[in-house]
Amino acid sequence: MNKILIANRGEIAVRIIRACKEMNIKTVAVYSEVDKDALHTRLADEAICIGPANSSKSYLNFKNIIEAANITDSDCIHPGFGFLSENSQFAKICEESNIKFIGPSYKVIELMGNKSNAKELMKSVGVPVVPGSDGTIKNVSDAMKIAEKIGYPVILKAVAGGGGKGIRIVNSPDELVTNYNLVKQEAKISFNNDEIYMEKFIQNPRHVEIQILADEHGNVIHLGERDCSVQRRNQKILEETPSTAIDDKIRNKMGEAAIKAAKASGYTSCGTIEFLVDKDKNFYFMEMNTRIQVEHPITEMRTGIDIVKQQIKIAAGEELKIKQKNVEFKGHSIECRVNAENPMKKFMPCPGTITGLNLPGGNGVRVDTAIYEGYTIPPTYDSMIAKIITHGDTRNEAISKMKRALEETVIEGVDTNIDFLFEIITNPNFIRGNFDTSFIEKEILNNK
Repeated sequence: MNKILIANRGEIAVRIIRACKEMNIKTVAVYSEVDKDALHTRLADEAICIGPANSSKSYLNFKNIIEAANITDSDCIHPGFGFLSENSQFAKICEESNIKFIGPSYKVIELMGNKSNAKELMKSVGVPVVPGSDGTIKNVSDAMKIAEKIGYPVILKAVAGGGGKGIRIVNSPDELVTNYNLVKQEAKISFNNDEIYMEKFIQNPRHVEIQILADEHGNVIHLGERDCSVQRRNQKILEETPSTAIDDKIRNKMGEAAIKAAKASGYTSCGTIEFLVDKDKNFYFMEMNTRIQVEHPITEMRTGIDIVKQQIKIAAGEELKIKQKNVEFKGHSIECRVNAENPMKKFMPCPGTITGLNLPGGNGVRVDTAIYEGYTIPPTYDSMIAKIITHGDTRNEAISKMKRALEETVIEGVDTNIDFLFEIITNPNFIRGNFDTSFIEKEILNNK
């Protein structure tokens, strides 16, 4: 592995470049025309333009990215998260072009990317799944029968879904008729696949995921859980580890189930098994993310394991040197996602030039970002501009450090959600660990 092209932008591109530098691996940054002055283009050994601002013509353009890899003699491509990271067709093209895709095989991405098929596989190996349809739903009539059998409320989901798109909660037969076609249309527009399936809607669950590492020699370990329950419209805003929702017994069971899921799918690389945990502490498989996750730093802070480096080593064919018994979990870690948006204006994105900047530091504080003073945030891409991560011996210490870190953070020139994050971290129910996926709606937005 001599040179890695990073097929991404922003903080995750910077994160990967840093890992490569520490491993003495050369890097190539790709950028759209609007990202010419982005930080990742400055930090990489080489940078090459792959098209205009529109992501379909740049960061999602197979041909241009493969061409860039060939021109720069890159033997590997790291997709980061988002964009092409879970695109099985792109992973297949990399393989056919004799370029190593840093992630699982295209067949596994295809298998686990279809949420209906993934669920059936999990059922076959004994991983608990939410009651629902056997595979995809053919028509409204079938949907009505399934909903009647499992009981309302139910949730309709796009089989190729992600990012909170192609999802509708349905409370009655009338709502089912209305929403069935809406979900199919949204799925077609967002994922070019209108297939949908149905599950029993678990009310007010916790969203808990398990981080796994799996090499090409059959070794699979887990690095504990992350609680991602603090969400707005199915988009994660704050994550922490460990979760206050589960005890060691359930934690071990979830870890074992995640390993079982990875082995059943023939998974290699880093990945995440996502579960829903109900009020009775039952957990159910939701989906598998076949890529590095936005929230991976909190696991790194708690275990001391560099997940990106492990991902690169696995792609190089190395055997995992870490055994499950050697994974040490220390303290508590929290991540807040800082977005350029205005929470007072329905979270409207706020692109623009950063005129002043002070990022927090100190013991137990990490910031993953690609912004700098004078940088212009383009209107074209996701509004997340930084991740603030804290680590403490206890949850209370991690919270106190996050409060201090948010207070220190100054980003001038654009609106951000920093005050909104501070409101979450200082909320009495959050501090008590008394929250679920409806927390923001009930505790924060309803009080405005």
